Amino acid sequence: MNRLNGKVAIVTGSSSGIGKAMALRFGEEGAKVVLAARRHHLCESTVARIREKGGEAHAIQTDVSDEHQVNALIQQTVRHFGQLDILVNNAGIFGGRTLVDTDTKTFDDVIATNLRGTFLCCRAGFQQMQQQSGGLIINMSSVAGVQAWQGTGIYSASKHGIMALTKSLADEGRAFNIKVSAICPAGVADELVDASSEKILLNEKIDPFDIAETAIYLARLGPQAVVQQIVIDRLAAEW
Repeated sequence: MNRLNGKVAIVTGSSSGIGKAMALRFGEEGAKVVLAARRHHLCESTVARIREKGGEAHAIQTDVSDEHQVNALIQQTVRHFGQLDILVNNAGIFGGRTLVDTDTKTFDDVIATNLRGTFLCCRAGFQQMQQQSGGLIINMSSVAGVQAWQGTGIYSASKHGIMALTKSLADEGRAFNIKVSAICPAGVADELVDASSEKILLNEKIDPFDIAETAIYLARLGPQAVVQQIVIDRLAAEW
């Protein structure tokens, strides 16, 4: 359908799950896609799939908690494809149990990847988009970024932080034609990215390709339309 024809997109955490689904769909829609994750070999296999269908893609090994690697990601993307139109900050990890049972290292790891990583990518991507006079940043939060439950405290804290970054950056981006949005899904069937559509339908979790379609929707909005956050719930009673 080529709804993203001519766009250059980075998707972090694209070695599997939601990020992989986004990279595949972006490629199908005509975007030039950069896949960024620590598991470089998995990104390379997805790059091959995109290229087999006639798309353009490139993989860059990146740990989003590392400032130098994040800056290099943006720089290499611009050198390779000439610009940056869409940045999806999807890299994230889950960790922690009840607060009193969560060790300090787990707290540090979750905050480093989820919150610090999103901050570093937002900052580097925003600076590039300022030079281009426009762009879109999509931060992957969670329903845990607007609520919290027992045993999700550390994860929820990181995702609440992402929501604050998103809202603040969205306000700062107005003067530069930079849109910033957050997607907040409930449980997603990350492990079913390569499954058949029938198998996904039989699962109670959200189809990861529905999250990808949401990102495409945000990327296709007109210049005057701004969406601050999208919460994607599911029918399961616990939500």
